[in-house]
Amino acid sequence: MQGKGSISMEAESQTGADHGCCDTCQAQAAPMASRRVFWLQWLTIGWMVLECAVALVSASRARSVALLAFGADSFVELLSASVVLMQYLPGVKLRGEVAERAAAVLLYALAAAVALIAALSFRHGAETSLSGMAITALALVFMPLLAWMKRRYARATGDAALRADAAQSATCAYLAAVTLAGLAVNAAWHITWVDSVAALAAIPVVLVEARRTWRGEGCNCAAV
Repeated sequence: MQGKGSISMEAESQTGADHGCCDTCQAQAAPMASRRVFWLQWLTIGWMVLECAVALVSASRARSVALLAFGADSFVELLSASVVLMQYLPGVKLRGEVAERAAAVLLYALAAAVALIAALSFRHGAETSLSGMAITALALVFMPLLAWMKRRYARATGDAALRADAAQSATCAYLAAVTLAGLAVNAAWHITWVDSVAALAAIPVVLVEARRTWRGEGCNCAAV
């Protein structure tokens, strides 16, 4: 009996030690994940500034509605990344709901503006934009990687805003693919209406993103 009691006490002691070890590991992992999210958001902001600037300048030069939509979405993604970053800055208090609603309104306005401009410029084709094709091709590689990393750290930190930001990064990658396809077809065959069609094809994605952002929904993605 005494032996059994001794074994039981040793098992409980070992279990407690295991739980203590797990708690210690989690406590050490949380600050590390937060630091990585901090630098990941700075990386996102730097890229989005470059992407937005190149896309909007290229859109102006080539008169491309599709590039305009892509550049405007890049600006919204820049705002989203900034909101997430502010949560990790000491002394900064920002209501996530206010930022999400503002971003959603911008997305709805973007969808309406793109639809109007695309309709008005349907018969006026965009010019070839090598810089536009270059930035969308780079985004098509870079944004899925960013989205994957954000989903991974969102699970580690439980950050809903980071999950939503990951969804916006994934949407940016899709818009990059649509925009690049339109630009490539226009450059190869000079079809006047393809740029407007590419812009209109992006509108449903923007509207879905706007609705999710307004509701504060994250991205229910599969585990990585």
